[in-house]
Amino acid sequence: MTSFAFNPVPNENLPIRGTDKVFPLNQIYCVGRNYADHAIEMGHDPSREAPFFFMKPNYAIFRNQGKLTYPPCTKDLHHEVELVVALGAGGINLSWQEAEAAIFGYAVGVDLTRRDLQSEAKAQSRPWDAGKAFLHSAPCSQIVAKRDIPDVENLKVSLDVNGECRQNGNTNQMIWKIRELIIRLSELFPLKAGDLIYTGTPAGVGPLSIGDTVNAKIEKLGELTFSVSREN
Repeated sequence: MTSFAFNPVPNENLPIRGTDKVFPLNQIYCVGRNYADHAIEMGHDPSREAPFFFMKPNYAIFRNQGKLTYPPCTKDLHHEVELVVALGAGGINLSWQEAEAAIFGYAVGVDLTRRDLQSEAKAQSRPWDAGKAFLHSAPCSQIVAKRDIPDVENLKVSLDVNGECRQNGNTNQMIWKIRELIIRLSELFPLKAGDLIYTGTPAGVGPLSIGDTVNAKIEKLGELTFSVSREN
């Protein structure tokens, strides 16, 4: 019998709408520049280049509602509302049918970014980890089962800060569609049940300040609300 040197740290989990079960979290994958208007606002060519990915740690998850502490080492925290895909199965080199079958459900997510640290890393051709992979950098709502969202690639997406609309788009604007993203990810990584995929953000990303209240919405999926505080 295996004997641990110390108690393993339990994985994060997310509630599932309409059930008392929870979704056990494995990996968090994020897609970069998957909306043309966002690619343009960030100074990039919106052509259909191959999708690229980065990852966030388990501790990046922040559940719906509550106060989120403004992260250290930044003066430029940005919001990015995203459709999140939750996988109930995985594999390597998945086919289109296998990618479809792997989807468990969907959620509303926000990719928080220490933009100043990310920009500095980009300028020096270094990894983005410090800009993306920090504590509570991936707020996420409850998971909604796939069967309840039949037309996930045609949903309104928005984000308000203090009641003012900052981002307003539609999932039909994604350059790479959900199953295409899953297939490409499965070529690069061994996908597993419990993985989350943040699928990209529409234009309008911008800064958050202490005291701001964020309300992210995706049609039929619900809302994700949190405030930014100096400390918990």
